[in-house]
Amino acid sequence: MKRLFGGDESRATAIWLWAVAALVFAMVVVGGVTRLTGSGLSITEWKPIMGALPPMNAADWAEAFEKYKAIPQYEQVNAGMTLGEFKGIFWWEWAHRFLGRLIGLAFALPFAILLLMRRIPRRLIGRCVALLALGGLQGLIGWWMVSSGLSERVDVAPERLTVHLGLALLIFGGLIWTGLEAWNGEETSRSPSGWSWGAGLLLAAVFAQCLLGGLVGGAKAGFVYTDWPLMNGAFFPPAEWGAGALAFLHDQALVQFNHRIGAYVLLLAGTAYAVQAWRWRLAEGLGASAFILAAALWLQAILGVVTLMHAVPLWLGALHQAGAALVLAAATVNLWLVRRSQPRLFISGPRSRGL
Repeated sequence: MKRLFGGDESRATAIWLWAVAALVFAMVVVGGVTRLTGSGLSITEWKPIMGALPPMNAADWAEAFEKYKAIPQYEQVNAGMTLGEFKGIFWWEWAHRFLGRLIGLAFALPFAILLLMRRIPRRLIGRCVALLALGGLQGLIGWWMVSSGLSERVDVAPERLTVHLGLALLIFGGLIWTGLEAWNGEETSRSPSGWSWGAGLLLAAVFAQCLLGGLVGGAKAGFVYTDWPLMNGAFFPPAEWGAGALAFLHDQALVQFNHRIGAYVLLLAGTAYAVQAWRWRLAEGLGASAFILAAALWLQAILGVVTLMHAVPLWLGALHQAGAALVLAAATVNLWLVRRSQPRLFISGPRSRGL
């Protein structure tokens, strides 16, 4: 896209923020694998500092294993598990927590250095502080999620898992957006338009669909009703409506149905958005970003169907979660471009008008 914006730019700040975003993306993927392998409850304590070290000897491993044996998941799901099998799930959860600590360090240390060097644009300092605070909150929410599965459940509560995933994606999008602001400098003008509303609604819909996916993962709903386009031969699922509002969080049939409907709505909206961008020939590369977003939505939907019909094998499930984060990134960049680039409609002849 042609550079239209001057102002306080910082390429170093942008690169740092995008590097942290890449780490958050990796953590989202590892988090998906941790969930799919049933590893999330293998570490039954939250030690933000001392927990950075894994068991170092046989006695440490035996102690960690005994603590795991005391929770319902072992008793009801993994009874008879060997120490070697326990290590297999332990390392996924430890890697997930280690990545969280690494992200905190990768954000806080460069932030302090760039701040002392006065390389961070003043208008972005508050945003960076907010992102740092959200990262700290994510650690607390992670433990809040894990604690839900340590006493009465054999897994974590789906709504808590969804909050944890949603905050991770919110931080991911915030890092991408703030990096774009740092790379390009402060905007000099803005022309609010219908395209801004459309792009904003698409981003919100993508985020909501990711949350619905979190509920599917938390309720293990991807392992049931693996036919498509129907669900066990019917369009409407046999949901437990008597459960009330909790059915929308826990009922496997209903959360999968909601995720499917969300995908159909997103595909229609994203495709219509891209078609209009082509018909009206938007300026400044916005047509390209619209097509990239629409293509990402279609690829993710196809991947979702394939993943479902194969009953969520580990590699497809991880790939589908990674795809969700990439679609969110595409929607974030698209909105940023729309808000910055003052899209125009090109009418036949020399005249054109703005939206």
